[in-house]
Amino acid sequence: MATDKKITIPQLFEMKARGEKITMLTAYDYPTAVLMDRAGIEVVLVGDSVGNNVLGYESTVPVTLEEMLHHTKAVRRGLKRAFLIGDMPFLSFNVSHEQAITNAGRFLKEAGVDAVKLEGGEEMAERVKALERAGIAVMGHIGFTPQRASQLGGAGHVQGRDEERARELLKDARSLEEAGAFSIVLEKIPWPLAELITKSVKIPTMGIGAGPYCDGQVLVTHDVLGLSGLSLKFAKRYVDLSSTIEGALKAFKEDVKAKKFPTVEEHSFSMPEDVLKKLAP
Repeated sequence: MATDKKITIPQLFEMKARGEKITMLTAYDYPTAVLMDRAGIEVVLVGDSVGNNVLGYESTVPVTLEEMLHHTKAVRRGLKRAFLIGDMPFLSFNVSHEQAITNAGRFLKEAGVDAVKLEGGEEMAERVKALERAGIAVMGHIGFTPQRASQLGGAGHVQGRDEERARELLKDARSLEEAGAFSIVLEKIPWPLAELITKSVKIPTMGIGAGPYCDGQVLVTHDVLGLSGLSLKFAKRYVDLSSTIEGALKAFKEDVKAKKFPTVEEHSFSMPEDVLKKLAP
């Protein structure tokens, strides 16, 4: 149910309680953020996926804290209603509680986020607890965690298909909830496990490649818009903007080459004849 009121954590809990699905998408710039609010998206994530989708990196690992803050500030300026989350990049929270609090604090103070997201399960529970004690709301992220892709068997490796790993993920979710996380992203895990986790915790779960039974769904906007060039089993492309934009660029080139653009009548500015005569040699 769309509302003009600012989305808050209690509202997200209320949506879970009444079975209303939560929508969450990524944004990396001001124009996209404005459109997110117009569309009524409840949660906007400035993901470290900015590395793959905007900055030209091969993975999320090279993304720096300064790059994340730069893009998050732009998104903040475009949002009035949606709940804004900043993604903590690799090695911005992994070393110590102090490092995590300092860097997460910059997301709040400098970029105006409502919360931060960090990857990791039970091993990050104490870090989440420390951030919560410092007054920083935290979204967890378990299952496939892109910052640890090499440890997890590569980008296409689904997590939790065997009993041991499934039990680990259940424990991860409960540990993050107990530590104070207000929500958890479940990425690339079998839908029955995602459903079980969702029923096992009181906090909202946000699925990406985790089936339809999570409390909400999150996707990378570039995948939704057909800008990433990827064809992913768990994503849905709603429009092929890549082809549309490429077509427009080619049309521009053709018009310029054929001297159809710009025209004097439609796209140019005139000047008084008497002034022009004075300038003539």
